[in-house]
Amino acid sequence: MVETELKKDYAYCEKVIKVSSKSFYTAFSKLPKDKAKAVYAIYAFCRQADDTVDANEPLALKKENLAILEAELKEFEKGKTPNHPMWRALRDVFNRYAMTTSPFYDQLEGQKRDLDFQEITDLAALKDYSYYVAGSVGLMLLPILATKSGITESLKESAVSLGVAMQITNILRDVGEDYRENKRVYLPTELLDRHQVDLAQNVEKGPDNNFIALWEELAEESSRGYVEFEDSISHYDSDCRFPVLVSSKLYSGIMDSVRKNNYDCLSKRNYVPEARMMELILETRKILKKR
Repeated sequence: MVETELKKDYAYCEKVIKVSSKSFYTAFSKLPKDKAKAVYAIYAFCRQADDTVDANEPLALKKENLAILEAELKEFEKGKTPNHPMWRALRDVFNRYAMTTSPFYDQLEGQKRDLDFQEITDLAALKDYSYYVAGSVGLMLLPILATKSGITESLKESAVSLGVAMQITNILRDVGEDYRENKRVYLPTELLDRHQVDLAQNVEKGPDNNFIALWEELAEESSRGYVEFEDSISHYDSDCRFPVLVSSKLYSGIMDSVRKNNYDCLSKRNYVPEARMMELILETRKILKKR
């Protein structure tokens, strides 16, 4: 009976990732079943935190709901499992892997920063913000993806690099959406000033050369993070390398999609077409065969 209920809990988590992120689901569904389920549970936690912040509700209610989630995490840390499919699945994950709650708290800190959004002044501030909202996820997943070689500081850094790279890619993809719908500018002020970018004008008329130069500077930073991660891929479990590297390649591919659309991340949502996803999957297999 307990096993049947746990199966339902994991099915709930799988549905969350399947609906919310096709690229992540495509990649992580290739993991061995037990590891895939663990990833789904972690994703469900992050999705709940993110949805709490993004909900179309008053700020005070968002903060209250995020505080409730943090209180549940504190209870979970004490060994008490809140009565929710995500928490029950996570309890099983913590029982099976060498998990810690620290990056889960960091993830919530990142969501708090989104609620009390402050201007991002420079690249260092952007990377700091990106650690909390995305690099922390890399640390959550590491005990599942690297069970054999031991989790060293350099391996932690590579996992964080991947998360930060993905977050910067997100920002580069969503410039227009964040500006129009969320009244947010995640592009660092220092870069906007140095490249003399009038973002409002670009959103209205389309990307100019100054905007493209700024965009490419951040894209280069994001690409460095993907490379740093890829350089450490041999330290991940052999049955995890392909799915994790695929997720990296698929996300990095978003930047190429923006380029192909003439850098229009201001009026449209860019994504990796399914045909290109298949090409990247094949390219990943070739990369791993050479290692």
